[in-house]
Amino acid sequence: MIWQYKTPGIPDELFERLPGIPLTKKEVRLLILSALRLKEKSVIWDIGAGTGTVSIEIALICPKTTVIALERDPDVANLIRENCTLFGIENIKVVEGNAPDCFETLNPKPDRVFIGGGKCVKDILMEVWDFLPSEGRVVAMATNLENLYQISEGLSNLQARNVEVVQSAINRLETRGLSQVFAAIAPVFILSGEKIEP
Repeated sequence: MIWQYKTPGIPDELFERLPGIPLTKKEVRLLILSALRLKEKSVIWDIGAGTGTVSIEIALICPKTTVIALERDPDVANLIRENCTLFGIENIKVVEGNAPDCFETLNPKPDRVFIGGGKCVKDILMEVWDFLPSEGRVVAMATNLENLYQISEGLSNLQARNVEVVQSAINRLETRGLSQVFAAIAPVFILSGEKIEP
């Protein structure tokens, strides 16, 4: 049974997929989970949850944690629900809505937030910050230079503390014809910071 995994890094092929919907690669998920600094019992908002891979990894590692997976596309939200069923997960609440417009309706409020990207990532970051308690953490992923700049500027404007930036550089062994070669996975930036109130 695939939900018996006790360590993070579930193989990508075990998740249900939809054409055109991105999946956060397992190696990148490991970096995201590390940046979140998960606690045994937390409330996590996964904004733009996509396939639900990050939410599912969190839910399996921390079964006492509540994960709210926010996704605007109803078909993609149903995909997350399918993956939750596949892995036997009950501590993920899938919410259909647009970020940041629906933040007021989300409950409970988070102490950890993961932002998977998007065109208005800076607006999302600035809005979600108000919902974090002191010592709350936000982690955001950038797959392009524009989002990297927006997130970096947003963390600076918010005076986030303990800011960290990591760029992934991952290669996987693949068989091509008669040879085995290392194929690069597109690099991403993972930015994180904490809200420290006086």
